[in-house]
Amino acid sequence: MKTLSLADHGPVIPVIVLHAVEDAVPLAEALVAGGVKVLEITLRTPVAMKCIEAIAGTVPDAIVGAGTVRNATEARAALNAGCRFAVSPGYTSEIGTACRNIGLPLLPGVATASEIMTAQDDGMQFLKFFPATAAGGLPMLKAWAGPFQDVMFCPTGGITVKTAPEFLALPNVKVCGGSWLTPAELVEARDWKAITRLAQEASQLRPAG
Repeated sequence: MKTLSLADHGPVIPVIVLHAVEDAVPLAEALVAGGVKVLEITLRTPVAMKCIEAIAGTVPDAIVGAGTVRNATEARAALNAGCRFAVSPGYTSEIGTACRNIGLPLLPGVATASEIMTAQDDGMQFLKFFPATAAGGLPMLKAWAGPFQDVMFCPTGGITVKTAPEFLALPNVKVCGGSWLTPAELVEARDWKAITRLAQEASQLRPAG
């Protein structure tokens, strides 16, 4: 699988933080029911890998990836847990080589032109712009469209359901990452129906203009 194909499944990839394994499958099922199939489970909690294993083994329609992958050990653990792709917060050739060696597609994070060039040198053309809003947002992506006409981006970080259409309208943006689909209060309340509604709303987003 090429990471760019992730954008074929909808305009938003949810960035998910899970604190309880028992929430993993119902949350994934709620998102899939709302039309959101690509799920990025961040490695920010001790139970993240077990959550990935549960989703990968139980929700066949979900395309599960691991976020916040920073080294070869985490990449291999993600692959063994059933991940079909990995997302890194930044980019080094070491993480790129590690993922390539084990056959795990990587969506690498970039925030500078130098990181973009490093990722391009390693054969990557679809990159995560992170943290998107803090690192320059729409103006930065517009500026990059000149020197990096052959690069596509998935902006992530600080994007909301209201601002996502503005990002999706840019010619170098294929999909957005967003945490608003799985707010902590809804996950803690286990309000899966509300999360399905958020997923439905996100899956229907269109570029502004």
